[in-house]
Amino acid sequence: MNIYRSGWILLCLCRALGAGAQGTDQNPSVRSDAAQAGRSAPASFSVVPLGVKGGLDESNLSSYMVAAAGSNEYICLDAGTLYAGIRKAVDSGVFMTSVSHVLKDSIKAYFISHPHLDHVAGLIMNSPEDNAKTIYGLSFCLDVLKEKYFTWESWANFGDEGEKPQLKKYHYSTLWPGEEIAVPNTHLYVQAFPLSHGTPYQSTAFLVRTGDALVQKNDAYLLYLGDTGADTIEHSDKLHRLWEEISPLVKAGKLKAVLIEVSFPNEQPEKLLFGHLTPALLQKELADLAKTAGGMSLSELPVVITHRKPSGDQEMMIQKELQADSNLRVKLIFPRQAVRLYF
Repeated sequence: MNIYRSGWILLCLCRALGAGAQGTDQNPSVRSDAAQAGRSAPASFSVVPLGVKGGLDESNLSSYMVAAAGSNEYICLDAGTLYAGIRKAVDSGVFMTSVSHVLKDSIKAYFISHPHLDHVAGLIMNSPEDNAKTIYGLSFCLDVLKEKYFTWESWANFGDEGEKPQLKKYHYSTLWPGEEIAVPNTHLYVQAFPLSHGTPYQSTAFLVRTGDALVQKNDAYLLYLGDTGADTIEHSDKLHRLWEEISPLVKAGKLKAVLIEVSFPNEQPEKLLFGHLTPALLQKELADLAKTAGGMSLSELPVVITHRKPSGDQEMMIQKELQADSNLRVKLIFPRQAVRLYF
């Protein structure tokens, strides 16, 4: 083992051991939001986008903190950007505490949809300063983290599996499709569903629930999709199967929001979609959801558009095409980094 690697291991060991002994700041206060005051009913979820773009801008990549409304105990859905997004949220008053406190203590766990860098770079880069916590994902995703990223050749092994020495800051927990798990130290429960992200590559949708313990009473749901292609393009039925799973929640009014990607405008050739959606493809998928839910209207369903790729004027083109589609009868939301959303 060379001198450089020995020094790096010693530094990481010290940080890993020290993280658990860190003192904590006061619990972060949640700033009241004007949009919340106008709601006719109490919100079920609080969402803080730490990053909303689909590449290019490394300071603003896919990452969403989600908590039960009124709680400071968050999970992070994907982690392309962490520090830069938290810093902006603290500076704007979304969190009334330090960046370090939010990273170490407010985020209780990570749920990673797939291991592309725009969804995990923040997790990897911030690992030396983070506290011990669990990384959840389907097996294909966790395998890449163990074998490609958290290794001593590429970074350092902060996990509790894989190459030795293992710093054991992060615990890997494999999710099984459709099986709901309770997230420790939060008021949230999560199910994972596989998605197709450019056959044969995979991604994941996470269905997040908040409610009364394990008894599904007065519960509410939020659906987050990692990168996904349309069933027609992917020659798959994974989105249709997901719509079948959530259609009873749509009928019951329990699905409070869907966060779904639209990466390219309609002009993007099908052969260059690489497992992503366009406005037209999203419209077809939502039409399938409405049909699966018994033909009911989705006009009251908030749909948050994630992962717009910022090359050229693509972001604006995507927004204009979505807003111009008269068949897309949903509540479109275009999230901004560090601007809290309530559902």
